[in-house]
Amino acid sequence: MELSDWELVRKCQEGESEAFQELVARYHRKVFLVVVGILNHREDAMEVAQETFFRAYKNIKGFKGGAAFYTWLYRIAVNLSIDFQRRQKRSATEYRETMDDLTDKGEGTELANDPYVDLQSKELGERLLAAINELTPDHKAVIVMRAVEGLSYKDMGRILGCSEGTVMSRLHYARKKLQEKLAPFI
Repeated sequence: MELSDWELVRKCQEGESEAFQELVARYHRKVFLVVVGILNHREDAMEVAQETFFRAYKNIKGFKGGAAFYTWLYRIAVNLSIDFQRRQKRSATEYRETMDDLTDKGEGTELANDPYVDLQSKELGERLLAAINELTPDHKAVIVMRAVEGLSYKDMGRILGCSEGTVMSRLHYARKKLQEKLAPFI
């Protein structure tokens, strides 16, 4: 029988490192996808995802269970990503290369077999990624959490440490900016 996140957290708090390894196994891919969506760079995302789990392990004794474990973990990941992005800006070209690399490895979306459709999809994808890359770190974070992870406003608010209203406002603003930038192409 599989243990719940809370049971694994309690085992970690009691010093059982194997329990934390199980939490890492459960959430590594999701954390990585959120981080790469914010940072636009595969290697940086791997570094920040690793730092996320290091910080979580280091601070697990302070986790009180007021929120779900994944909410607490994602908050660490998003905050580290935003901090990292503020320190280092990456170009849309690097993001495109990252996403192309993920697609080549089967981790991204599949492209159609029709070369014309492929070209249109790739061009629209590039424009979308460039537009996302121009958003502020806070707005990019809400777009990624909603579009990639499908998180609720409530969970996003917990992760970002703000109200649901603030999340909705950021998401509205981010979507509006994306619509403005992509209007000529859609």
